[in-house]
Amino acid sequence: MVSLAQMRSSNAAIAAALPAKLVAVFAGATSGIGETALKQFARHAVQPRVYFLGRTTASGERIRAELQAINPGGEYVFLGVDVSLLGAVDAVCRQIRERETAINLLFLTTGTLITGKDTAEGLYYPTAVTYYARTRLIVNLLPLLRAATGLRRVVTVLAGTKEGPVHTDDFATRHVPILAARGHASAIMTLSLEAIAATAPEVSFVHDFPGAVKTNLGKDVRTPAFVVVGALFKLVWPFIGIPFAEAGDRQLFFATSARYPPARTAGGAVGSADGVPLPEGVEVARGSAGAAGSGVYSTNVDGETLSPKVAQVLARMRDEGVVGKLWAHTEDEFVRIAGSVAL
Repeated sequence: MVSLAQMRSSNAAIAAALPAKLVAVFAGATSGIGETALKQFARHAVQPRVYFLGRTTASGERIRAELQAINPGGEYVFLGVDVSLLGAVDAVCRQIRERETAINLLFLTTGTLITGKDTAEGLYYPTAVTYYARTRLIVNLLPLLRAATGLRRVVTVLAGTKEGPVHTDDFATRHVPILAARGHASAIMTLSLEAIAATAPEVSFVHDFPGAVKTNLGKDVRTPAFVVVGALFKLVWPFIGIPFAEAGDRQLFFATSARYPPARTAGGAVGSADGVPLPEGVEVARGSAGAAGSGVYSTNVDGETLSPKVAQVLARMRDEGVVGKLWAHTEDEFVRIAGSVAL
């Protein structure tokens, strides 16, 4: 476990430990966990240049003004996009690739609780937003991440450490039973990161579980079941909830700490590619496949990685070839929709 105090100590060292003018991309950053993480990044980084993606221009303008007030030395570019459509994801990635030659951080929180419908591209809507869009952003921007000379990291916020059996006949999660859906969705996220990391060992990948944070996720959902769940959450949140700013502190630690280094540092020293040097008492994390410092990490809100039970579930699926099947399915969908496995 990493204490909140240790996380904040690490974050306070970002200005001294990491290079100035870090380039970051935040997707899903106009509300919720993405917004608070973005603001904490702006608060601690020196002259950062940030591209943040969202659906509404009004929210983008509001947040850009707030970021400018937090850190006037930074540059903040809002890019409007509907990430449920891979064509739109490709378009926004082209804009970023036209402006940048390297990216230090890709931070992903896109999500929805809307179910029961498909996108215009034929993907199941919630999985399009939560899995396919995030994965497409990673593969499209991976060359820029690999080209960075400092920090090189991807953070995807979903349900790290909650992995369960994958339904290989339903990667899209259309018909996965509701009680199994979180484990399935979490596992395909972690296993897809492992597939990508095999081609980019100089980049680190973190899949984390943010804990109980009160956000606007689900505000458009009005089903009876969701109303009941929402009411229950309001009752228990004072006892289990994580304050908004604290959630940002924790995410910034996952995004910048050397606890989560790449499998291979290509030409950088600790404090640059690996991240902010570890505070006293904090060690390099075990990767999702079990080895310390192996480049892909599944972590909970306290910075703890997989339990032995969950690690066994993932190991069994690797042995059964699930990683290859998942990645083949993902690339097939990318080719079907966009004509290529990446830009």
